Amino acid sequence: MKNKLWILLLLILFGACSGEKSTQQSNSSEEPVKPYPSFSADSAYAFVQKQVDFGPRVPGTEAHENTKKWLISQFENWGWSVQTQDFQAKTYDGLNWDLTNIIASFKPEAEKRILLAAHWDTRRIADKDTDRIDEPIDGANDGGSGVGVLLEIARVIQAQGLKPDVGIDIILFDGEDDGEPETSRARNNSQIWWCLGSQYWSKNKHQANYTAYYGILVDLVGAKGARFFKEGYSRQYASGILKKVWDNAAKIGHSAFFINRNAPEILDDHVFVNEDAGIPMIDIIEFSPDYGFGLYHHTHQDNMELIDARSLQAVGETVLFTVYQE
Repeated sequence: MKNKLWILLLLILFGACSGEKSTQQSNSSEEPVKPYPSFSADSAYAFVQKQVDFGPRVPGTEAHENTKKWLISQFENWGWSVQTQDFQAKTYDGLNWDLTNIIASFKPEAEKRILLAAHWDTRRIADKDTDRIDEPIDGANDGGSGVGVLLEIARVIQAQGLKPDVGIDIILFDGEDDGEPETSRARNNSQIWWCLGSQYWSKNKHQANYTAYYGILVDLVGAKGARFFKEGYSRQYASGILKKVWDNAAKIGHSAFFINRNAPEILDDHVFVNEDAGIPMIDIIEFSPDYGFGLYHHTHQDNMELIDARSLQAVGETVLFTVYQE
C-alpha cells in the first residue's frame, strides 16, 4: 500500500513539473513587449487647446496661418526634420485655396518607415447645426484632437530616452474638411471635394518614391465617451494593420475604447493614401455602426467642452505602443 502511495505521489509531482514546463514554454513563445515612453494626455489636451485658441483654422484666415507657423516651430524645436508642401486647390463653391501639408520626419535615414497622419484645418460652416450655420466651427475634435495626439507623440519621442527602431513620418493634411454642405451634396462622383490635402499628397509625394510600411490616420479621437470601431476601408485595404492596432489596444488596457465591431466605410484621408499612394493605412475615427457620427459633428458643439483626456490617452498610447513594437 505504501509503495502505491509513493508511486501516486511521484506521478502527481511529475505531472505538476510537466505542467509548469509547458506553461513556461508557452509564455516564452509569446513575442516580448518592447519598452515605450509615456504618453501624456494632459500635454495632448494642451495641444488641442492651443489650436482652438488660434480660432477656426479655415484656409485663408489669420488663424490658419498662425497655426501653421506654430505647428512647424513645434516639430523643429523637437528636432524633427520638417518640410511643407504648398499647393492650390479649388473648393466645391469655386474658390481657389492656398493650402499646405506639413510633413515632419524622425530618423529620415531609416528605410523602414511608419506614416502617422491627421488633418489640421477646420470646417468653415456648421451645416449640421441649427444655429450660426454659416459660421466656422472650433474643430476641437474634428482636426484638433488628431493633431494634438500626434504632436504629443512627436514630443515624447524627442524628450525621452527611448527611441523607436523605425523612421516615422507625421503628415498633417490641409483642406480635409471643406466638402459640400449636407443640404446640397454634389452628386457628381467624378470630383471629391473632401480631403484636398491627402488627394494632392498621394499623387505628389514630398519625396520621390516615398513609401511606408503602413499608416495610421487619427481623426475625431478626443470626444467624451468616444468609441472606435473597425472602419470599412481600413478593413478592405489594411486588415492586418487594423487587427494589430486593436490587439495592441487590448494589451495595454484600452479595449473599452477600441471595440471589436465593424463600421461602414468613411471617406477620409486614408482612402487616398491607400488607393493613390499605395500605402496600407487604417483610420482610427469615432464613427458608430449604430448611429454614425456623434451629435457634435460639424456643429458648434465641437469645442473644448467636448474633449476628454481619457480618449486622447487611449488613442495616443495605443499608436505610440504600436510604433515602438516595430
